Amino acid sequence: MAETSERHCPRCETTRAFVRIARTTMELGTKIKWRCPECGFSVVNIEPDRQSEATA
Repeated sequence: MAETSERHCPRCETTRAFVRIARTTMELGTKIKWRCPECGFSVVNIEPDRQSEATA
C-alpha cells in the first residue's frame, strides 16, 4: 500500500499528498488514517475485508 494518497484537503482547499499515519485491521475491514502534512487535517477510511464478505 502506498504511503501517500492524493486527496482534497478541506482546510487547505486544494489537493494534497496525504501521508498514511496508521493502519489497523478490524472486524469491519482495514482502518487507515491519513494526515495532510501542511495543516494536520486527518481523515479515516475503512476498507471492507473482501475475504470475509458473505455471498448471497
